[in-house]
Amino acid sequence: MRRAAIPLLVISLLGDCMYAQLPKIRGYYLNVPTWSDSNLVVAGGLANINRFRLMTEPSHGELSLQVAYEQVLSLSQRGSSAPSGLFAGFVSGGGEWLPLQWTIESDDHSTWAHRFDRLNVGWAPGDAVEMRAGRLTASWATTVFLTPADPFLPFDPSDPFRVYRGGVDAFRFQYFPGPLSDVDFIVRPAEFSSGVAWSALARGRTVWRSWEVSAWAGMLYDEPAAAIGAAGGIGAVAVRGELTVQENEGSMALRGTIGIDGRFGVWKRDLFYVVEYQRDGFGAGNRSELLQVIQSDVFGRGQLQVLGRDEIVLQGLYQLHPLWAVSLLFMTNLNDPSSLLSPSVSYSIGDEMTGSGGIFFGFGEDTPTVESPIPSEYGLVPAYVYLSLTVFF
Repeated sequence: MRRAAIPLLVISLLGDCMYAQLPKIRGYYLNVPTWSDSNLVVAGGLANINRFRLMTEPSHGELSLQVAYEQVLSLSQRGSSAPSGLFAGFVSGGGEWLPLQWTIESDDHSTWAHRFDRLNVGWAPGDAVEMRAGRLTASWATTVFLTPADPFLPFDPSDPFRVYRGGVDAFRFQYFPGPLSDVDFIVRPAEFSSGVAWSALARGRTVWRSWEVSAWAGMLYDEPAAAIGAAGGIGAVAVRGELTVQENEGSMALRGTIGIDGRFGVWKRDLFYVVEYQRDGFGAGNRSELLQVIQSDVFGRGQLQVLGRDEIVLQGLYQLHPLWAVSLLFMTNLNDPSSLLSPSVSYSIGDEMTGSGGIFFGFGEDTPTVESPIPSEYGLVPAYVYLSLTVFF
């Protein structure tokens, strides 16, 4: 309990001592009761995920401090050692070396953990330059769901509960030569079971003829890598694409995504849609390669959002009412083949409160064999039902 109280005390003291310079301390609470079916490898049953987050950014002159502290309590009807459901509820990790995450209590049916998801110091000596060091975030994605050019902890495209991405321990230098251009440089040491791997990447981004174009290059986890991205509009449709080339264990792999998104009117309401296709040289070309992908260094570093070499994501969101919306997410691995389908509904309870619910269905081969210990990417996903309540303050 003492370990859980210390980070809260730090944030409380920041608020008391620097209130005159602080923006309001912000945060949110998420509660997600779930039920999942059982299959050959997944233990189903009831579960509950609770996430509480506090955020603030005090500043003094050219210096600033970003702090985001998060606690997660996960409860499960089944034993915690048994694989269950889709989402553990914890912030994704990938080689952080600063000791900023801890387990408070853990037993057969519950896990209570906490961490600083952001804790970095910034220096901005002028409007054109900013430097940060510590646990921070950096999003270099151009596409929406499948983002191979986002090098550090990209979002799980099927996770409906993640509001903020996990932080990474790094040094970041940003230069803004103009209102529509920026240069970004990140150095990141990451510690894995195989040892420490270094990343040093430089990225430039600008606007050319109404198109946002970007490129980055450098060393990614001790291996050379480079990427390009572009986003723009063709009529009423937004077109996005990004391509990465990366060396891993002596071989080069191309990873690319192309997609479109937009909206149009249906029965006097807006229908939003996203369609993306990804070709990933690190992905499995057939079901017999899935286990090899999961055991790879690329997967262990959190670089893979999906497992297949060829994947498609489609999402549609329809606004039934200013307060009600329904959506449908469909993801398919063309190499298994297998698919994930998730209809959901959300309701705006108030300005700072949202309720939602949905179901996940997995389709595909679900019987492990000697040749294919993992029979398909989505076939092992059991029926999964969730409700969620999110409160921001």
